[in-house]
Amino acid sequence: MTIDARALLFDNDGTLVSSLASVDRCWARWAEEYGITEEFGRVELHGRPAVEIVTELLPADVVPQALARIEALEVEDVPNGGVHLLPGTKAFLDSLPADRWAVVTSATRRLAEARLDAVGIRPKTMIAADDITRGKPDPEPYLLAARQLGVDPAHCVVFEDAPAGLQAGRAAGMTTVAFTTTHQAHELDADHVVRDLSALSALVTDAGIEISVRG
Repeated sequence: MTIDARALLFDNDGTLVSSLASVDRCWARWAEEYGITEEFGRVELHGRPAVEIVTELLPADVVPQALARIEALEVEDVPNGGVHLLPGTKAFLDSLPADRWAVVTSATRRLAEARLDAVGIRPKTMIAADDITRGKPDPEPYLLAARQLGVDPAHCVVFEDAPAGLQAGRAAGMTTVAFTTTHQAHELDADHVVRDLSALSALVTDAGIEISVRG
């Protein structure tokens, strides 16, 4: 597999880092505080903005306070082993020019920055839940990232672990690469499927970036 691109767009949780244990821990506590553990158990959590989840579960007048509460719980949990780098992340990002990649996350900017800062990742460009009106699987987050990088969507590659994110990348007209960090390969509809970033290498050229499978 070889992919030519001019910009690389990365989901965060499950793609660059893992905070799944923290997410499960914090949201379970949040659901218990609001007395909705049964309803919460039926909700798809991963890869969706918190505002969508909270709006689905609680009355409108409670949503603002409930959103602030889950954000606070997750930010406070970061120093408690709440996040760690996934294999290959640091080496891969270190091989890229800062203006050729972006993080595109469903988390709020405050939470995303807390998690990334904890593992030493400081992207020049990041699209967070605060920046958009429609979250993944809508293509808006990825299209906004491409616009900020000044790259045609057709020349962007999306790296994702979640079906909703991959759907967003496809809808944006971008090449998609799926990681099997949180889902099995058969659940991931993507142009390419690999285990994580440790399986890939990047070669920066005058024309762009060439992505290849290692070995």
